[in-house]
Amino acid sequence: MEDLEKLHFTGTVWRPPHEAHSVLLQVTVGCTHRACKFCSLYGDLRFRMSPLEEVEADLQIIARYQPRARRVFLVGANPFVLSYGRLVRLADLIRDYLPKVATIGMFSRISDIRQKTPEQLRDLRLRGFTGISIGTETGDDPTLHFMNKGTTAREIDEQCRKLDEAGIEYYFTYMTGLAGAGNGHRAARASVELFNRLHPYIIGVVSLTLFPEAPLWQEVRDGRFVEASEGERLEELRTLVAGLQIPVTVMAHTVSNAVPLLGRLPEDRARMLRELDDARRRFNERELAAYRRGIVHL
Repeated sequence: MEDLEKLHFTGTVWRPPHEAHSVLLQVTVGCTHRACKFCSLYGDLRFRMSPLEEVEADLQIIARYQPRARRVFLVGANPFVLSYGRLVRLADLIRDYLPKVATIGMFSRISDIRQKTPEQLRDLRLRGFTGISIGTETGDDPTLHFMNKGTTAREIDEQCRKLDEAGIEYYFTYMTGLAGAGNGHRAARASVELFNRLHPYIIGVVSLTLFPEAPLWQEVRDGRFVEASEGERLEELRTLVAGLQIPVTVMAHTVSNAVPLLGRLPEDRARMLRELDDARRRFNERELAAYRRGIVHL
């Protein structure tokens, strides 16, 4: 491919599994927060907005190769931090080059939603912004505080209700093992209480997998954080699946999940719980821990 046809991607590109068929378009680089103890995804990348000239150049290339694209996923740790005006400009630019695009998705932090008024959110929904992926990780306040997530369960509740009112579909990420050894049930129960008040379309489940670049790695080495066992993580996931009373798809099938699980609640609950129980009988702690040690990249 000629230099003029290279898209402007910086660093490793991340997208949720359910965005596998979406066109990827970089509009920001890095994360505005960069403080979560468990995270090693964005390294030393400083947050910046992509110049509109770069975005337009990428759209010109995409239009040649995927002119009938129906969905665009905006790349970056949390592009929803962009101002309302900037997002409107991006939506207009996307449709200038990809007129068949119906919806636009992206990652968001809870604080990014807080910056938008209800009226702005409703207008963004009319412009196709739906499918907001939010790394909630947990609804357990002690864990959110310890991990420097920069939000609380109450704030998650308040801001996602704004998305509900605006008609914007959103997806959560839940992380088993994040609360540490002995705290999995507490974290799952707190998350169930929070999630059952809201309307996530998908809950994507990952499991805490540490790499040396993450600040939490050193805390584990120093004994300030004790990782949950693999068995406890499966029990935590079981508590989550058993407690959720909302209609939602649970997707726990990424590389970080030693035992993959996928289903729709409530109709698949019995089958999912049975699979988790079977896994607890089939695999011992040593086998599951060996799997996690073998993960070299997320």
